[in-house]
Parts: sequence; C-alpha cells; structure tokens
Amino acid sequence: MTQALRQLHKFGGSSLADPECYRRVADILAEYSDSNDLIVVSAAGKTTNQLILWLEQLEKDGRQAHETLLSLRSYQQQLIEALIVQPTAELLIQQLHDDLATIARYGENIIMPADRGTIQGFGEVWSARLLAALLSQRDLATKDVDSRFFLRAEHAAQPEVDSRISKPLLQQQLAQHSHHRIVITGFMAQNTQGETVLLGRNGSDYSATIIGALADVAKVTIWSDVAGVYSADPRKVNDACLLPLLRLDEASELARLAAPVLHSRTLQPVAQSAIDLMLRCSHQPELGSTRVERVLASGRGAKIVSSLDDVCLIEVDVPRGMDVEHVREELERLLSRHQLTPLAQSLEQSKGRIMLAYTREVVNGVLNLLQDSGTPAELRLREGFSMVAAVGAGVINNPVHCHGFYQQLKGLPVEFMTEAESGLSLVAVLRQVETERLVKDIHQALFQAQKRVGLVLCGKGNIGSRWLELFEREKVALEKRHGLSFTLIGVLDSRRQWVNFDGIEPQLALTQFEQEAVEYRDDELFSQIGNADYDDVIVLDVTASCELSKRYPEIAEHGLHLISANKVAGSANSQDYHAVIDAFAKSSRHWLYNATVGAGLPVNHTVRDLRESGDQIIAVSGIFSGTLSWLFQQYDGSVPFSELVEQAWQQGLTEPDPRHDLDGSDVMRKLVILARESGLEIEPEQVKVESLVPVELASLSVEQFFEQAGLLDEILAERLESAREEEKVLRYVARLDRHGKAHVGVEALAQEHALANLLPCDNIFAIESHWYRDNPLVIRGPGAGRDVTAGALLSDINRLAALL
Repeated sequence: MTQALRQLHKFGGSSLADPECYRRVADILAEYSDSNDLIVVSAAGKTTNQLILWLEQLEKDGRQAHETLLSLRSYQQQLIEALIVQPTAELLIQQLHDDLATIARYGENIIMPADRGTIQGFGEVWSARLLAALLSQRDLATKDVDSRFFLRAEHAAQPEVDSRISKPLLQQQLAQHSHHRIVITGFMAQNTQGETVLLGRNGSDYSATIIGALADVAKVTIWSDVAGVYSADPRKVNDACLLPLLRLDEASELARLAAPVLHSRTLQPVAQSAIDLMLRCSHQPELGSTRVERVLASGRGAKIVSSLDDVCLIEVDVPRGMDVEHVREELERLLSRHQLTPLAQSLEQSKGRIMLAYTREVVNGVLNLLQDSGTPAELRLREGFSMVAAVGAGVINNPVHCHGFYQQLKGLPVEFMTEAESGLSLVAVLRQVETERLVKDIHQALFQAQKRVGLVLCGKGNIGSRWLELFEREKVALEKRHGLSFTLIGVLDSRRQWVNFDGIEPQLALTQFEQEAVEYRDDELFSQIGNADYDDVIVLDVTASCELSKRYPEIAEHGLHLISANKVAGSANSQDYHAVIDAFAKSSRHWLYNATVGAGLPVNHTVRDLRESGDQIIAVSGIFSGTLSWLFQQYDGSVPFSELVEQAWQQGLTEPDPRHDLDGSDVMRKLVILARESGLEIEPEQVKVESLVPVELASLSVEQFFEQAGLLDEILAERLESAREEEKVLRYVARLDRHGKAHVGVEALAQEHALANLLPCDNIFAIESHWYRDNPLVIRGPGAGRDVTAGALLSDINRLAALL
C-alpha cells in the first residue's frame, strides 16, 4: 500500500478498559487496518485519573497514595497477564514495575511542575506497549512509539504542536518502522527543554488528527464508546438518530459548544489538511459511523440538540462613558488569541454589560486572563447555569426550527438567548434546570415534523417510465401512509442527469429530460445528490448496469439509501457482494432489492422472514424468469421458438436485448440472490448455466440476431420432440439443492408437474426448509413485466419509509 493511503486509528480509554476491550480493538485492527497504518492510544480505563489522584494524595496522605499506586500496578498487570503469553508477558511486567518504581521515586521529593506531565503520561506508554505486543502476538507486525520522540510543543493553556519541527521527526520514525503498524502514545508532546507537554482536554484526539496531518494519512478514525454524532445524546433521547454525515463547520460548532464527542482542537488539523475524519464505536463497529466532510453546501436547519449542565457566566460591567461595543471587540480579540472563545455571549447595551458563558473547566483560566489583561471593566463570576443549543447549517434561517426552539423555552428561567454569528447554532443559557427533559422536548419539536425524502431514478426505460406513472398516482397515499413527503429530485441515464432539488414533476421527467439534462462527471454525481437538503435520499436503480452496481458502496458512503431492480450487485462474487452489504451497514443506510427476484412477488421478504424466525432454508427451485416462463408456456411446436422470442420482445416482456434472457444469466443471478437471502454461501461461477443462445449469435447486433434467430429453432425443436415422446413439456428451471449444487436450464417435466402448469409470465418459487421439508412453501404469480416490477419498487419504498 502506498504512503498516501495510510490511515490512522485512535482508541480512547473506554475502548481499552479491560482485556475484552483490548481483544476487540485487536480484532478491529486486524479487519480494518493495513500493515503501515498508525494507531494512537489513550491510557486504559481510568489510569490517568488514578495518576492524577496519586499526585493529589501525595500532598495529603502518603499511605493513600501508596495504595493508589498498588491499585494501578494490579490493574495494569492483570491486563498484561490476561492478554500476553510468556516470555513477552514477563518482559512487559518488568517494564511496568520499573516505571512504577520511577513514579514512586518522584514522590520522594517535591514534584516539580515539569515532572507532573511525565507522570500523567505513563498511562499512554503502558497502553501503547501492551497493544503493540498484543498485535505482534497475532502476527501483525507492530511497533510502539512514544509521541515525545517527534511531537514538539511548548507549555501553554492550550499547547499547539509545532508542525514545522515535528513533521521531519515523525517521517524519521515512519521510515525506521516501515511495513509495521505503529502504536503511538496520545496526549503528549515534548518541549525544547525535553519536558513532557500535555496537550490538554481531548489531547489524545488532538494528537491523533495532528499526527494524521503530519503523516499525510488519508483518513483518521476515532474509535470510542459511541458510534458518532447523534441528533441528541442517545442516553437522554431514546429516538436520537446517528448522523452518517456531518459538515466540518457544523462539527466545529458542536465542538465549540463543548459537546463531549468532539473537541475544536481535534478538528483544527482536519480543517487544515485533506484528512477524512470518521467517528466509530469500538464496542460495536457495526452500529455505523459519522463522517466529517468539508462540503459547505447550503444547510436547511438544525441537525443536533446539545446541552451542558455546569455552565458559568462571567459578567463584564463596562464603566459608564466607555464604548461597550469597543470593549466587546477587544475582549473578542484577546479571547480568540488564547483560543478561549465563549460558548455564548450576550451584550446588554443599555446596562453596559457583556456576559460570557464558559464550562467550569476553563472559566477560572478565562477570569485570570481578563484580570491580567488590565481591562477597566468590573468582572463577576456567576455559577449554576445550564445551556441548550440547536446546531446545524441554516438553523437561524429555518423559521420552523427557530419557532420550535423558542417555544420550548417559554416559561423557563432563561438568562439570555443568542444566535451564533456563523449562523450554525441557536443557544440559550438558563439558570440551572433539568436539561434532559428540555432536550427531549426540543428534539421532538425540531425533528418529529414531517421528514422530506428525495428520490433519484437511475434508468428511464420500460420499468423507469412505468414507475414514474405509478409514483405520480400513488404519491399522496404514500405520504399520508407514512407521514413523510416524497419528492422526485433526479433522473439519470448512463451519460446525463436532470437534478433539481426543488423537485421534478413525474409526468415531465421523460418529456423534458432531453432539454433539461446535462452530462455528469462520475466523481461528482453522488456527492452532489448526497448534499441535497432532504432528511433522506433514496436512489432507485432500475438499470442492468454493471458500472452503476460497482458504485453501490459509494452510494452508501454518501449517506444515500438504495432500492435496486438491478441484479448485478446481489449476484456478484462474494467479496464484492459483502463489500456492498458492509458499506450500507457501516453508513446506517438501507439497501432493498425485492424487485431483483420475482418482480412484485414477496420472495426475498418471505425467505428473510423465515430465516429471522429461526427456520433454515435447505433447497430452492422453480421458474424464475417471467420471460422464459411465457416462451415455454407458448412453445408447443406450432410456432417456431424464434418467432415467439420476437413476439415477447415486441410486447416488452424481454430485456432490450433478448439474449440477456435467453442466455440464462438473469435466472442465474436470481438464484444466487435468493440463495444468499436463504443464508447459503454460493458464488456465481458455481451455478451451471445452460444458455439458449448459440455461439454464432452471441456477438451479433440485436437486428442481426433476429435475422439469424432460426438457429434457435433447430436446437429446441429436437428437445421438444424428445419431450413429447415421453408426454412431457419443456420448462426453463432453476435448482439449488441442500448440498450447494446449483444449475439453471431446460428440463423436460411431466405435464402434471407443478412447474409445468403456470399462467404465461408466471414465476414459481418452491422453498424447502426445516419447517417446510415435506411440503415446500410455494410462491407463485406474475414474474415479468414493467407493471409488476414498478410495483415491487414502490413496495420497497413503502418498506423503507417504515424503517425511516
């Protein structure tokens, strides 16, 4: 893998809290990391808190301090013994004891401020050492590196890493440990005097993104105990939803407001580099993720409701006669220079008063800074406040969200409310109230209104045009049924697109496509649609395009849902198929594809329901092609088979090129899809396929194919005659048995056989399972035609709407 594709993974203390957590992290890195990736770690569990407690206890009670150190030794040693085999475990334990002896020696004298950082940083050293040993034990070549070898910073309220000095030092480390995963200590840097510099609150996250920027990684993934950013704290709001995408400016505003999942310093290196930032849950990686992206497309309102319970106010009373606005500007410059921007601020011109809101953690530092700055204003610290905020691009211009936010604050002890100058948040500071109930109420007021769903149609042929007619007819009923609004916002063919986020009238989608459509660039298509101002966007793929099916993971990554009548992805090789499944799972988006098998028949749904109910599918058989069903129902020798093919083609019962039906590939794909829905592992190459297309006709144009289609008649006439001699009929049958053997092709069946007695175009699916072993479950009905396929697409829209 090239350097440009290197990734960085960061794991917090909660992800390394016990042996099971470490094993889970090792599993994640085995699956999601490559051999030259970087890993940044925090101290395990509460190790840093224990080291800080030891420092505090030294000044009060030496006996308690000694017990704390013993407790730390026991905790760290138990991690080693549970995870690492001998003789490596013995080496790690000896290194741990040496470190603890060093810490104890510090305690024999007065501990200097410069040494306190060194002591607090031991937790990260232990985590990096242990995780590197665990990964090496799993045959993943890994080295642990102390970040102080290369990160340079000076002591400050908010230490800043010196990128100019740090980058070449890091490059030396990367060159020294090439082809190894490198586990790096978070939280720490070193100054020019060789002292440890701690990087402050969320310092490990900050060190992860700054190291990622210095190493030119493609992506930084911060793994923690939550899957990413939710519309509200999921511990407070049960129906809070994970946001798969978040704009960088929205993430920065959320961090500025002290949301625990993000910190503004973490985002600074992201904003100044080309890094992609992902937030994921190490405890349950399958829960999904949040990707922070740089796009600055227009936003339409709030996405997140945030709150803080322990907020302090600094009141700045400006002496009479001084320009309050001038004082405010001077304060703003001072605070910005020291990276101490307030959570919210209020200016009461008539009283000559400025109010600045801060967390308790930083408010004393801000107060000292203001006092030392020599401001003539009178300063007063007030405690006991809460804060709630609605965050999202465009929120202050969304009348519905503004009204809903302010309505929920009526009658509450609001100190002041403000709109961020950036337009990214509404903030209210209140005398301390119970915020959990308030956040729930605001969340419901803002997000329980009717959601807007955008629809994008890929393919405007037979099925696409019929779906447009059906959607126009059923739109009102669909919206009433689900309490959602549905808007067609795009129509695409293989080269051009007509995208209009204000909506496209379904009846005009085809007639005006030629004059409205423009050619699109492949790399921009889904990113543009992903930025639509809709709560959800659903892509409908009614093509047979291999190229489009290869882009399904990209559709998921852009936060889009997918409904597919295209069979290619569902019947691709296992690696590509599971890549699609994983992409939609990780982005918390949905991929539905009932229309790929049996058109409107509920085949996939039924098989999935059986499995999820505890049944086990053991065999599947039937007639899976409505086209071939029609052809062989009609074929009795009175009309040549080639003429029947042309009739079916003219009636729209076949693909535009009927050879795609006749070669059996369509039936093969359906069998593979159904087998996978049944929980059976199968590759397309395992299916034995009988093609009805002679080799001589395979490479001709469609017109030439029909001119020479008489070759079909010679082959099938003999098969029909042989079947008649046995009083049988010909049918094109798909079979998958319990041993994994699969084939599709022409079979001679007794005239009374269930598969021989269908209406033209009917499909039939016989499903054998543990529950339906002696009497298979049979699903039968129309399996071809644009009407039933369009209906299957609408059925999946209904199903997806229920999930939304």
